[in-house]
Amino acid sequence: MKRVLNRTAGAIAHIHETFADARREHQRAVVLLTQADMFDPTVANPSYADYFGFQTIVAAIAREAAAFKGQVYLFNGDSHVFHVDQPLAAGSTWLTFYGVTQPAANLTRITVDGSSNANDYLRATVNKRGQQVLSWTKVLFTAV
Repeated sequence: MKRVLNRTAGAIAHIHETFADARREHQRAVVLLTQADMFDPTVANPSYADYFGFQTIVAAIAREAAAFKGQVYLFNGDSHVFHVDQPLAAGSTWLTFYGVTQPAANLTRITVDGSSNANDYLRATVNKRGQQVLSWTKVLFTAV
C-alpha cells in the first residue's frame, strides 16, 4: 500500500511541476501522457471501487488545468479505443463522478488505439501558429 501511495504522490508532484514549468516559461499548452484511462468511454456505469485510485490524480489535473490559461492535452491508452473528448468540461458526468467542482474546458483527452486493434499510430503535430496548439492524425501501419 505504501508503494501505491508513494507512486501516486510522485505522479501528483510531477503534474504540479509540469504546470508550474509551463506557467513560468509562458507555454501555450501542457501535454500529459498516461497509460491509465481515467475516463474510459467503454465503461457505461463506472464504479467508484474501480476508479477510486484515480481520485487524487484527477483532482490535481482538474485544478491545474482549470487554472492554466493555455490548452491541456491528456493522451492515454488502456481502453485502447481511439477517442477524443473533454471529460472535465461543464456538463460532463465525470465531474460529478470525481467530485470536481471547477470544470476544465481547456482539457482535451485523446485515447490511442491499441491492444487488439493496433493497426495504426497517432501522429501529433505542434502548430506554431493558430489557436489549436496540437493536431493529430491516425496513420495506418504499412507492411514492409
